[in-house]
Formats: sequence, structure tokens, C-alpha cells
Amino acid sequence: MHTVETVLLVLMLGALTGIAARYVRAIPLPLIQIALGALIAWPQRGLHIAFDPELFLLLFIPPLLFADGWRIPKREFFALARPILLLAFGLVLITVLGLGYLIHWMIPAMPLTVAFALAAVVSPTDAVAVSAITRNLGMPHKTMHMLEGESLLNDASGLVAVKFAVLATLTGVFSWSNVAKDFTWMAVGGLGIGALMGWGFSYARDAITRRVGDVAATQMVLLLVLLPFAAYIVGEKIGVSGILAAVAAGVATNFADLDRSNFISERLQTEGTWNMVEAAFNGAIFLLLGLQLPSIIGVTLMDAGHEGWKLVGYVAVISIALLLVRWAWITLGVHGALRKAHREGKMAEKPSHLLNLATTMAGIRGAVTLAAALSIPVHLHNGRPFPERDLLIFLATGVILFTLVLGAIALPLILRRMPPHEDTETQLEERNARTVACKAAIASLTLTEEDMQQHDEQWVAQYQEVVGRITQEYRNRIHLLDDSSGVATSTEAQRDTPEMVHERRQRLVKEMELRVRCIQVERDALYAERQAHRINDEALRAMVSELDMAEVSLRKRLAVACRAAGLKPGKTAA
Repeated sequence: MHTVETVLLVLMLGALTGIAARYVRAIPLPLIQIALGALIAWPQRGLHIAFDPELFLLLFIPPLLFADGWRIPKREFFALARPILLLAFGLVLITVLGLGYLIHWMIPAMPLTVAFALAAVVSPTDAVAVSAITRNLGMPHKTMHMLEGESLLNDASGLVAVKFAVLATLTGVFSWSNVAKDFTWMAVGGLGIGALMGWGFSYARDAITRRVGDVAATQMVLLLVLLPFAAYIVGEKIGVSGILAAVAAGVATNFADLDRSNFISERLQTEGTWNMVEAAFNGAIFLLLGLQLPSIIGVTLMDAGHEGWKLVGYVAVISIALLLVRWAWITLGVHGALRKAHREGKMAEKPSHLLNLATTMAGIRGAVTLAAALSIPVHLHNGRPFPERDLLIFLATGVILFTLVLGAIALPLILRRMPPHEDTETQLEERNARTVACKAAIASLTLTEEDMQQHDEQWVAQYQEVVGRITQEYRNRIHLLDDSSGVATSTEAQRDTPEMVHERRQRLVKEMELRVRCIQVERDALYAERQAHRINDEALRAMVSELDMAEVSLRKRLAVACRAAGLKPGKTAA
């Protein structure tokens, strides 16, 4: 099959499996995609794709890590910096050393440096798979943020560890001082070059959009999509971590976006573009992983014959040891940092044995592990084969499957046993922010003496009439926000009886539903005009986009109003 046809097929299957996962909720999306990839690659006449690890790391990993760095809540990331760093760097070091010696002891034919390489290969975690498995199961928000932060950083630390272990195997020389020096340079240099490129892009974008506004939104979004690839390539060219460069570029760009509240079109396009990129690339990654399974696991087991069960046993021992090391590190090394974060209010959920167990089972391995395993060179410098390379790839792939299947079974069971958790702190912050925004909008409507002198009485009367209607709408929203918190803050609200409050909420719900209905009627009329050839496609898209944004905003307010009134959306207060 031609390369272009293969790419299109993988993207199509990724989209179809994403739709199928909405109907088969019992099976996580990554497992569906891996199983489908293995199915279409098996048997001999199936689809086979040559997996180039360097090309894979360049095409798939930078944009996904950039998007994670761009999306991850920065306040929570820095508030939980200590446990994240302990997991991303401390746990990787412990895993490489402890698991490396265990593998060498269990498989004497595998040299110690190769065993360290295998331990480094299986050290990075995959937050994408965890998110797909725990969706709608109640994984605490702060814990999920911590796992995302860990995955962002341990991809880089794990791959750097693989590089040093492979180098020690190739040269036969290993120096802790050189490792520490090179690791520091790669980490700090990667973060620095990524942040510099992110801020540089943001500065250039601001300079351009100050002149042309949102006219160049599409071009800016395209350049933003190319930014993680540029950061990765530049980082690798100068000898630092390209992965950390992509992450840092995403974080820096997100900070710069905080000053771009007026660029609505660019923001909507950016959000839609990244949603599509993440869905397409995540699906392609797991499908490619499944496509490699027959050639890695199936062929290896058939060649091993009766020794195949021993290889499966190696996979089970390594996977269980990997999770035990993770559990011990979380319990002994990270638990104290989590308790401190909880006492300081940085983490809502209190650390417990169940939470530690859930965090342990969330240590699922994924595509980065496979790419790292396949990146192991085929030959040494002297031309001899790399020791036990095929076995290393088989064991790494087996660990991916073991942790993914175990996580898909164990995480839902653990999360269901945990007490229900509601992020009330974030909800309160959002409610307060909405109230502040409403009050600021009301304050901006005040008519000054200078304005009254510049206009006649009729203009002032019309303005005040409009202001009165808009102000009343904002006051209704403020009352709704105050009442939903259970605390009456205004004198008027304190005098209201529960019946009056409920009646006002019902009126507000009815008004919003009528506004949504009017927007839908407008949209239908616009499509009818287009079908009658009275407007063109460009005008249709522009006007429908305005109505879509208005409806999205109104529906969010309607959902809040319905919850406060005890109604379901669509069930009016008639």
C-alpha cells in the first residue's frame, strides 16, 4: 500500500474508532485502537507499516506534548511542582537503577547496560491513555493534573536515560559525572530554547496582529501548529532535549495568550485545530502501536516455541516490578509532598491508600515507550549486533500491553471505591469570577456627566432605557450566582423567600430557552436563504458563526440556571 494511502487509512480508522468508543464505553479508546491495528496487521496478508522511530518522534510527539503544555492548568502545575518533579525525575532514576539490576539478574544473557536501557525505555508514562480510561469515572482533578505534569516531563527524562544507556553499551564507558553534566545541559537547554522560541513567536504574533487584527488568524494558527516541530528540531540540532523544548514552547505560548482576549476568531480556530490534531494524532499513535504487535509479539513468540511462556513470564515480572517500584516511591517519597500540598490548599483531595493505588495503576506505558524501544540501534560501533535488541523490544511492547490492560481493569474498580469528590474550590472560583465580570459590565454602562452634556435628552432617555434592560439581565445573573452558592450576599436576596427565589430562577430559565429558540430560528432562516441562492457560502458562514458563538455562551448560562432551578435543559418552567 502506498504511503499516502496508509496515512489516510490510519487517520480514517482513528476517527471511526473515536466514534465507536462513544457507543462502547466499557472499553477504553486506546485498547480499541490497538486491537483494531493488530487485527488489520494479522495475518501475513494484513497491513504492514515500517516504523521509523526518529520520524515518529518528530511527527507525533512534539505537537501532542506542545498541546499538553499549552492546555495544562499552569497554577496547578506549579503548585504541584514538587510531587511532579519527584515522579518525573526521581522515579525515573529509581526505576532505571532498580529495575535494571532486576532485569540483569533475571536475564543474565542481557548485559547490564542493555538492562538499564530497557528499564529507561519503560519508565515514561502515557497520560493520554489514563485520561481515556478514567473519563467520567471521577479521577480527582488535581491528581489528573499531577499525572499530566509527570507525563510531560518523564518522556524527556526517560528518553535521555535511554540515550545514555545505549551510549554506554556502544562505547563500554559510563561516567556518572558526565551523565549528570549532559543531563543538566539537555534539560535546562531544552527548556530554555523552547521558552525562548515560544516567547519569540508570541512577540512576533502580537506585533503583526496589532497592525492587521484578526485578519491573519488562519495564518497565525498555522504557524502555531508548526511551532512545536520547529522547537523540537532546533533543540535536537543544538544537542538539547527537543521534547522539553516542545513542552516549554507550549507553556510559554499559553502565558502569552493571556493578553489576547480580543482575538476571538483566532482563539476559536486555534481551539478547533488543536482538538482535531490531538484526536487524529492520538488515534494514529495507538493504531500504529497495534500494527506493530504481530511483527513484534506474534513473530517472537512463534520463534521462541516452548520458550514463549518464559518470555510472557518476563513481561509479567517486569511489569509488576515496575508498578511496585512506582507504588513504593509514591507511598514513601511522594506521599509527604501530597499531604503538604493538601494542607496548603493546593490539592483538594487528601492523600490516601486508595489514591496512592490509583496513581500507581495510572502508570500506563504507551507510544513513547514503543518509539524508544524501536530507536535502539541495530549494530554496535564494531558492526556486531546490538545485544538482545529483539528481546528488549518484545519485553517493552509486552509491558505496554500489560499496564494498559491492567489499568483499564483496575482503575475503574479503584475509582468507584473512592469517596465521591467534587471540585468545589474551582466551582466557587468560577462563580466568583462570573460575578466580578457581571459587576464590571454594569459599572461600564454608567453614563457620565460629560456624555449627558454631549447628547440631547432623547438620546439620554433611549440610552438609559437600554442600560436599564441590560443591567437587569446582569443583576439576574448575579442573583443566580449568589443564590447557587447558598449564601445570600445582597440585602434584597436576604429578604427573598425561597418561593420568590425559585420563581425568579424559573423565569430566567424560560427567558434563556426562548432566546436559544430564537437563535435556532434565525439559523434555519439563513440556511433557507442560502438554499434559495439569495446569499453566498461566505456570508452564510460569517453570520452562522456569530449565531453559534451567541448560542454557546447562552447555553452555558442556561445550564447553570437550570441546575440552580432544579430543572433539566429543555424542561421549561411552564
